[in-house]
Amino acid sequence: MLLQIAYDSTAQVANATASQDSLSLLSLIMKGGWIMVPILALSVVAVFLIIERFIVIKQASNVDPNFMRNIKEFLLAGKMDSALAMCKSTNTPIARLLEKGLKRLGKPIKEIESAVENTGKLEIYKLERNLGYIGIIAAIAPMFGFVGTISGVIKIFYNISLADNISIGIIAGGLYEKMITTAAGLIVGIIAHIGFHFLNTMIDRVSFQLETTAVDFIDILQEPAK
Repeated sequence: MLLQIAYDSTAQVANATASQDSLSLLSLIMKGGWIMVPILALSVVAVFLIIERFIVIKQASNVDPNFMRNIKEFLLAGKMDSALAMCKSTNTPIARLLEKGLKRLGKPIKEIESAVENTGKLEIYKLERNLGYIGIIAAIAPMFGFVGTISGVIKIFYNISLADNISIGIIAGGLYEKMITTAAGLIVGIIAHIGFHFLNTMIDRVSFQLETTAVDFIDILQEPAK
């Protein structure tokens, strides 16, 4: 009986300790203080922009491998209208680049090259839209975390000054705020940083595709003259 009573008491103490120590995600966020509000807002904006840009860039990079070959066949056969219609019906940066070049046919080759090059730059600019905001979030999210760190330290010393003694209970609140905000800011910053560079890598691939297509297009225009 004594062993059973001791076991029950130990179990009750363990359960009470576990219930006190267990922290949900919401309770952790609440313990982070007011600085968690802008950090969470930055995280939502960063994730939204990363997903939105990923979808746009992914669509831009999806090009039919037979597209350029068909354009070449139309041009060599003198079917300019068919080539132009195919470009207009294809919603990709490469199609718009070729469309601009086809509309300049009959003009000096330098003018065609300039039009194609400018169109390529414009398409890359469209893909890079909002990437700057992701970079800004990657830079300032950890700073907000550091602001929370300073706020937590101030809170610790303020509580100590009021109580006129040092104990774990007094400094616990400030430590929670300090560590949670620092971790949250770094996590958001890391996510934004990875997203920023990953999207830039995708854009570099699209840029290479555009440059290759522009060179091939100019070569095709000069083929009949050879």
